[in-house]
Amino acid sequence: MSQSCRMFCGFMSSFVGWIGLIIATATNDWVITCKYGMHTCKKMDELGSKGLWAECVVSTSLYHCTALNQILVLPAYIQTSRALMVAACIAGVPSLALVMMALPCVKLANETDEAKHKRAILGGVLILFMSLCGIVSTVWFPIGAHQEEHLMSFGLSLYAGWVGAALCFLGGAMMTCCSGGGAELQQQPHNRFYYSKHSGTANSMPPAANHAKNAHV
Repeated sequence: MSQSCRMFCGFMSSFVGWIGLIIATATNDWVITCKYGMHTCKKMDELGSKGLWAECVVSTSLYHCTALNQILVLPAYIQTSRALMVAACIAGVPSLALVMMALPCVKLANETDEAKHKRAILGGVLILFMSLCGIVSTVWFPIGAHQEEHLMSFGLSLYAGWVGAALCFLGGAMMTCCSGGGAELQQQPHNRFYYSKHSGTANSMPPAANHAKNAHV
């Protein structure tokens, strides 16, 4: 796979992963909670879901959510997960912009390969930071919810966060490790061309050999 294909795949993977993190942050279906068995809770309409911003009651005839506005009394795992997910979503804007400008098909005026390579490395590091934030949040949240109340299963928002964090890790790793040498110096030819005073034609022999030949002549 060429360098251009690797960088484009890294950009697309990071972009899709960022969308997954945004979906996970905006929705509240992180974990499904229930005090009894799943079948009993569905029959009694006591099945609930919990996310970063609200706690909902899910039933066949009712879907009601209560916003988690009491910031000072919220558990630490909710506050930390909120901060990390919001930071990951915000960091996606500059990181993807840097990666997009580092693509081989994008060329800025008077830009060197070294500057493009540094831009790809910086964007890849930011994407890895996004992945780390998503992994910590999506792992810590269900553990904290299980300790606080009985956890029945994982929600779709949590799966979106896991997939998004994994894709961001893959894209960030590709941009950081596989973006190429960047500042590849122009390979200068080892054989210099020397011109004879008499013939005016190019001679690719080294200087020492050329002088020795002229001396014998």
